[in-house]
Formats: sequence, structure tokens, C-alpha cells
Amino acid sequence: MIQRRRRRMVAVDKPRKILVCTACVIALVGLLTGYVRVFPSPRASNSSDPHKLPTQHEFNYQKLSAEKKWTEEVAPPHLSEQQSSPHLPKAPVSLHKFNGAGGNLDSEKLWKLPEALDFVPCIQPSSNYTTPDKTRGYLLVRTNGGLNQMRTGICDMVAVARIINATLVVPELDKRSFWRDTSNFSDIFDEDHFINALANDVKVVKKLPKELSSATKIVKHFKSMSSFKYYRDVIGSLWEEYRVIRAAKFDSRLTNNDLPSDIQKLRCRACYEALRFAPQIEAMGKVISLTLISIHFLASSACFSLFIVLIKFPILQVLVDRMRSYGHFIALHLRFEKDMLAYSGCTHGLSNAEAKELETIRDETANWKVKEIDATEQRYRGQCPLTPKEVGIFLNALGFPSETPIYIAAGEIYGGVTHMADLRSRYPLLMSKENLASVAELEPFTNHSSQMAALDYIVSVESDVFIPSYSGNMARAVEGHRRFLGHRKTISPDRRGLVHLFGQIEKGLLKEGSKLSNRIIEIHKNLQGSPRRRGGSVPGTKSMESTHSEEAFYTNPLPDCLCQRASQNVNTSIRESNRKVDRSMQKEQLKVL
Repeated sequence: MIQRRRRRMVAVDKPRKILVCTACVIALVGLLTGYVRVFPSPRASNSSDPHKLPTQHEFNYQKLSAEKKWTEEVAPPHLSEQQSSPHLPKAPVSLHKFNGAGGNLDSEKLWKLPEALDFVPCIQPSSNYTTPDKTRGYLLVRTNGGLNQMRTGICDMVAVARIINATLVVPELDKRSFWRDTSNFSDIFDEDHFINALANDVKVVKKLPKELSSATKIVKHFKSMSSFKYYRDVIGSLWEEYRVIRAAKFDSRLTNNDLPSDIQKLRCRACYEALRFAPQIEAMGKVISLTLISIHFLASSACFSLFIVLIKFPILQVLVDRMRSYGHFIALHLRFEKDMLAYSGCTHGLSNAEAKELETIRDETANWKVKEIDATEQRYRGQCPLTPKEVGIFLNALGFPSETPIYIAAGEIYGGVTHMADLRSRYPLLMSKENLASVAELEPFTNHSSQMAALDYIVSVESDVFIPSYSGNMARAVEGHRRFLGHRKTISPDRRGLVHLFGQIEKGLLKEGSKLSNRIIEIHKNLQGSPRRRGGSVPGTKSMESTHSEEAFYTNPLPDCLCQRASQNVNTSIRESNRKVDRSMQKEQLKVL
């Protein structure tokens, strides 16, 4: 009787297993055919480049949220009409000729990369560089600021740990700043990769050893823009009394220039190799529906193997690939956000109520030292982000046509629809992470500003053209990363010069058209990311004033981390280019000082 019962159970289980595996196969095929374009986009960069962000594959759109935001209002029309389409349709963008304000411009000129002069990354240590000796103690650090301020600070602390021969404890991220982000290091960065990638440079541990948890620690405010000698002699001497040093604050704690070559290269290895975003961020869009696969189905070992295939299938950088489906695109870091406007005191184009709100925020934010700011003076000094309207005028003057796809790399734009209206009227194909991805896809990142900023960072680095409306931490970090990856085109608006032109337009002394276009193109012909040496201190300045006038290391890692394979003619060309840029930078730095 027992044997008959077993035979009946086997007879029942057989078709059940067949049904289970059939369902799994259907799910796998559905994912591969309905959601994924197996071959990379023809515009995707060569994945053989070890320094390039991962190759991406196309993923279909999910239904967008019904929440009324400016990001939804600019969603492409085909989304509402063809949401069932398995592939993202191409926008009708001409790739031959565009008609801009400056006349008929060849698209190749608009998207052409700056002359790279054969510079390539060279960040390997010298023959004299050795693996770290037994460390003398532990370095604890707590970051401050937003994503990119934290990134550069972390990389500098890796270099400091090497200089003072310390074991670096994985940094604590800032949870107390304006953004109140609760993310931990492993939520944003690949922690294990960070530790392993730096194994030959600095010993990194996840936690302070238990036996030292109660040890006496010194909390040290490292001096701003400090030298190699300061860390080696002053901070290094603290090991005589302490085994644990905590850095109270560590953004901009290391000078840009005059460091040993191996320390500079270590900063680049930390920034561009070790500090990689967490898998869940780099693989944003890896949405696998488990509704077709119940826990009961996974009991089958054969189906479980298929499930492993599903979860490992790489669907990377969905946002970039969806933007590329429209053709060449601009990533616009539009820093017209509440925190930046409040911090900088910039109110041009805002209502009285909005200006008052920003003033209140500035007054109530304890660590923002400057409270009284002359908004007009600030703007004419070039210290304000361009408004969305000004960005529209700028792009049109450069010759970008109205059908140019633009990715808005930013958080919530202050004033939303109202302040975006003019830019949208000129460039209707405004995209963002919120309307390129579904609510479900973004849900893991939504309440974490640093993780959302990391998504914008990836798209900005991978874009065909990157344009920041303000030279803040992200703009500088992205520009430096793009230089490191081959001097990708980055147009840096001359805000001081542009504000003067915009003022003439507002007074009726100048009109949009060929005259304005020619002037703007001329101003920016040498501000498009071509190779040049990092700007040093302004002549005539002294001490810390001189150090602070230097161009940031992570904005331009040349010459420390980029080497040239070039002929004598190219060397002559780069010298001439450097002299022009050096003179221009010195003038601008003197204006700021």
C-alpha cells in the first residue's frame, strides 16, 4: 500500500516538475526577449577599456507614476501610447545637420570630442613603491557633505593613511548634512572591492578591532590643503601617544600639487579604480519579476539553476542606454536646486516669497557661516548657477537644436514646472532618472539623496557632452573623471561672461541670434575639456591663499595621472595650449580673489 502511494506521488510530481521548469523557461525567455537587447547599443563605448564604466543593455519602460512633476510633463509622447512596446523607440533626431542660432551646423562639430593629444591613464606605482609595512595605528574618518564631496575626501584620506602608515577603517558617511541621507558606505560603494583594490597600497578594515574600541583616541582637525610633510611629521608624530586617530573633518585636507608622484597616482587609483559604486547602483534597472516564480517553484533544483541565471544576467546602466536610444545626448548638471540657491544666496529670476524662503534656510543651517549675501553682486561675480532659462539661451547659442536629448542630472529643481518652462519650451526632450525609469526601478534609491546622485554621476560621465550650470563638487568630479577617460567633451560655461551678455539681453541692448551666438561660441572655444595642465596657484598670492587658488586635483588629474604618447609636434601643441589656458585661468582666479 505504501509503495502504491509512492508511485502515485511520483506520478503527480513528474508533470508538476515539468510544469515548474516550463514556467521558468518561459520567464527566462520573456526576460531575454522582452526586456533585454542582448547586443550592446551601437553607441556604447568599447568595453575593453578597463577604466570605462560598464557596458549597458536596453531595458523596456515601466509605467510611470501618476504624480504630477516637471519630470513627468516632459516624458516622451510615445510612453503613454506604446508602453507595451518591448523596446524603447528612437526619437526622431537628425544625426546629419542641425539648425542652431549660429546657422547651419554640422552635427559632427557639435558632438566632436576635443583633441585628446594621445593622453592615456598612467597610474601604476613606480618601481620604488612598496606594499605597506606593519601599520602604526588606525585612522577613523567621518565624511561631510554630499556624494562628490565625500568621494574626494575618501580618496584623500586613502593617501593620508599611506603617508602616515595607518590602517584605514572604512569611512563613515555624513548623515547630518542638509540632505539627511542615512546611507552607509556599502549602500553607495562596493566595500569589498574598495578593500581589495587598495590591498597593495593601504590596509583597509571594515571596523576598528574590539580590543581598541575603548582605547584613547585623539580627534584631530587636519589643516586645510596640507602638504606631505605636515602629515608625515606633524600627524605621524601622534602615533607616539595614540593608536587611533580620528579625522574630525576631511574634505580638502590635502594639497593639490607638490606631492610625491606615487601619492598622486594613489589618489587616482583610489578615485577611478577602488571607489566603485555598489552593484545595486551600477546595475540600476536590474528588475526581475518574481511573480511568475513562486517559492514552491524554486524547490525544483533544475528550476533553481535557471533562477541563478536570471539573477546574474547583467542589465547594466539602463539610464544611459535609454538616453542613447535617442542618439547623441547632453547631460546637464542643472544645479538650480533649493540647497545650492540657499547656500549661494542667488535669487535671480525668483519671486520674493522664494527668495525669502531661501534666506530662512540659510539662516537656520548652522554650519553655513555666511548669512548675509548680496545676490546681485554674487551673480555678476559668476558665483551663481545659471537659471534654466539662461541654460536654454546658452545651448541655443552654441548651436544645439531644439530636438537635442538632454538628461537633467539634478535633484528637485526649485520651483519645478514654473522655472523649467522656458528651458522646456526650447528643448522639449528633457529627461531625468524619474521619467526614464519606473517608480519600481527607482524605489530602492528614492529616499537616499547620495544614491540618487550616484545615478546622475554615472549618466554624466557616460554622456556625449557634459555641461554643468555651476562649478560645484559634482561638476568638478565629473569633469575630472571624463578627462581621465579620454578627455570627453565637457563644456564649462563662463558664467561671469554669460551674465554680462544676459544682462544686455534683459536691457534690450542685445538680441538672441547670430551675434550673440558668435560671441558665446568664441568665449567657449577653449572651455570644452581639451587636455591642459592643472592650474597652479595665482602668482603673487602667499601661503594658504596661494594654495586655495589652485585648481582642484580631481578636476584635472593631468599631469600626475595621465601620460602622453606623442610626437614633438603634439608636445609643442600642448605647450602652446597650456600657456593660453594658464593665462586665462590666472585672470579668472585673480578676479575671484
